[in-house]
Amino acid sequence: MALLTRENGHARLDLPPLEKVPTHVAIIMDGNGRWARQRGLPRSAGHRQGTENLRRIIRAAVEFGVSIMTIYAFSTENWSRPRREVMLLMRILEMVIDRELQELHEEGVQIRHIGELDGIESRLARKVLEACEYTRDNQRLILNVAFNYGGRDEIVRAVQNIVRDGIPAGEITEATISDYIYTSDLPDPDLIIRTSGEFRLSNFLIWQGAYSEIYTTETYWPAFDRAEFHKALAEYGNRRRRFGRTDEQLDSEYRLLKRAKTRQL
Repeated sequence: MALLTRENGHARLDLPPLEKVPTHVAIIMDGNGRWARQRGLPRSAGHRQGTENLRRIIRAAVEFGVSIMTIYAFSTENWSRPRREVMLLMRILEMVIDRELQELHEEGVQIRHIGELDGIESRLARKVLEACEYTRDNQRLILNVAFNYGGRDEIVRAVQNIVRDGIPAGEITEATISDYIYTSDLPDPDLIIRTSGEFRLSNFLIWQGAYSEIYTTETYWPAFDRAEFHKALAEYGNRRRRFGRTDEQLDSEYRLLKRAKTRQL
């Protein structure tokens, strides 16, 4: 049973331990605007609150033992939003870098950018690159920030670079493409979380997410707190990841693994 404890003078839910923690969690942070509208606030208030929530979820990821987190910060399709909102999102990202970078660094978070910086204002692009360089040696949590990112665009760029490198068509395999995507040195996401009740990937990690478990919640991103995150991870722990195999095959593999561990003891 979960209990309430005190932390920094505030009530904090003491959550039960997780049986299985995903190595890599990706999050589509959706619902900022609807969260704000529900409260009679401008969309900008929703985006700012969503940014505040990101700090809490990063801390929770470290607490729960997640090693890699990928967040969908700004998609290639988001350029079609009203110019005023696009500029606001850019300012918010710059503000987050200015305000949070040092604390993230001290917490051992390694920031990586996935996507392209083409078309991004030069000052912001420079800050993104500097944040990645400043935190490059941290190992506690890898935080991939998908900014000006699109899954299809990522695959197109990967194929273009494969062609430029002169790899013959007959030698191109799934592994080849995996070596040319932004997250080539990282495991694919075990779990993709989408807030706000939507049931689509929206061009997010469409290559990497081929076998990811999907978790959706009606909760809007600004309200997706530590307890909601824990709930998503607990649900993941109850899933059986088959990767095309049957339950019978998984059961057989589990028994073999269990016997092997018993012999080692």
